[in-house]
Amino acid sequence: YHSADKIKAGDAIKRCCALHWRGKASIIIPLITLPILVFGRLTENMVSTKAIGPSIRSVVVQFYLPHWQPIVCMYLVLNMALFWITEAIPLYLTAMFPVIFLPLFGILPSEKVCSFYFSDTVVMFLGGLIIALAIEYSNLHQRIALTTILIVGCSPRRLHFGLTMVTCFISLWISNSAATAMMCPIVKAVLNEMEAQKIFSIYKTQEEEPMEEGDPPHPSTISMAFYFSIAYASSIGGCGTLIGTGTNLTYKGLYDTRFPDATEKVDFPIFMAYAIPFVVILLIILVWISLQFTHMGLFRPNSKVGQEVKKGTEGQDVVKGVIKDRKKELGKMSCHEIQVAILFILMVVLLFTRKPGFLPGWADFLNAKAIQSGPPVWAATIILFALPTQYTFFKYCCGKAPFPGQTLDACMSWIYTHKNTPFGLCFLLGGGFALAEGSRVSGMAKMLGDSLSFAAKMPVPVVVGMCIVISLFFTAFASNVAICNILIPIFFEMAIAIKVHPITLTLPSALACSLAFHLPVSTPPNAIISGYCGVKTKYMAMAGLLPTFWAFLCLMVTGCAWTLVIYPKASEFPDWAK
Repeated sequence: YHSADKIKAGDAIKRCCALHWRGKASIIIPLITLPILVFGRLTENMVSTKAIGPSIRSVVVQFYLPHWQPIVCMYLVLNMALFWITEAIPLYLTAMFPVIFLPLFGILPSEKVCSFYFSDTVVMFLGGLIIALAIEYSNLHQRIALTTILIVGCSPRRLHFGLTMVTCFISLWISNSAATAMMCPIVKAVLNEMEAQKIFSIYKTQEEEPMEEGDPPHPSTISMAFYFSIAYASSIGGCGTLIGTGTNLTYKGLYDTRFPDATEKVDFPIFMAYAIPFVVILLIILVWISLQFTHMGLFRPNSKVGQEVKKGTEGQDVVKGVIKDRKKELGKMSCHEIQVAILFILMVVLLFTRKPGFLPGWADFLNAKAIQSGPPVWAATIILFALPTQYTFFKYCCGKAPFPGQTLDACMSWIYTHKNTPFGLCFLLGGGFALAEGSRVSGMAKMLGDSLSFAAKMPVPVVVGMCIVISLFFTAFASNVAICNILIPIFFEMAIAIKVHPITLTLPSALACSLAFHLPVSTPPNAIISGYCGVKTKYMAMAGLLPTFWAFLCLMVTGCAWTLVIYPKASEFPDWAK
């Protein structure tokens, strides 16, 4: 600024804090948490030098963290949690803290820490992301969506049901963000046609929701129902498979690391059998009914939205025409789409049959080292880059024109992969695994788990419900994967302390980390629809109340009853967890 442009000191401080808060937070956060580190070192020194009396020393030894490593690990975990929540530096860079500090603090060697960043779970996750991108690259996902909607029907209620279920199904196999981003233009096209035909209004009036000059109009109640449904369906659908969302693979990695000798495994088919009946199918139906009731006048035919929906039912032929036109633009199913579909099905079949659990799988018959989930995913992934999108070159081999003037594209492009793959998520997963192992080795996770041993006097369903509520609450304010990385290792040690099967206590809590419906920051699908249609946070917060209640109910049923069906031995505390 020039001298003539001087501003007041107060304004300068406000502007500085507003524009440079991240840099300041990066310094302030470690300083605020520093007393934990100092307390731990002083306590250890007092015990080792006998600076306190024997009676007090025994109390300190028993209750006040006599060891240095748990304290220093707690300091690291707390700093990472605060950096993840505030995003003072990017999430993915925060996940690299263990690479520096776990070896520096003498908890784990560097080679061991780095191995977590490319473990089998991370490799499987990366392959699943590329397979999902191949589905988008070939436009197969749009064909599936439009075909299903035409089958279900095009009245407002049926259309809402069809869009919700299609999004939920697609989200089982591709990332939640991709599923939501794919469905947003389809929803917008349908809603625009509804307004063009004067079936119902898709925006609120200035009197209903005042907007500042220059801002776009706010979506109407019915429009919000459509957008909320695809965001919620993406989050719910992602819970159904191991590759559906990073949180599921985070849990698998944490579980396999903490309990390498576990007889109850978290494999692809077993996980689907565990999650789909209640957490996916029942929950998505209950969420759809909730949105129908709160936003589309279900059971309230005389309400304003009820009347608009009734009018929309009379004009469903118009919407059907729009969907048909969108599908017609795609043309016939291409060789590219067919090959991607075949390879995707091959991947799913290989994952299912590797070790189904109820009979020997193909991995049991191979004379090889232990085969995890990474190889079958990457077998399909690598083939995608080898196969061409079409096979017209067979004509050229026979000397028939026209001859090609350029090389043929493969079913998947590395340039497209490099541009659209969120490689940082691999750091986020690996950082969580390294942090969890550091918490275990240092004794921090056991210390926190033991401090929760009072729960041993409570009934198991109450403890399961408590863990679910904690997960649902914290995941509303921060990254799902980050919250899973922080909470699940503590819940593992808590399960050991109170002698409850780890899966009974922790798997419902891990699924809860993905079911965030209240805020745009809660999960990427919420953020996408918030930015795409401009819905205000207050409407999202209210809309998420019933879905969150249903999520808690479905997770309780899954944790307390369905767990014993899928894992019959979960009724007893296992020897391998002792």
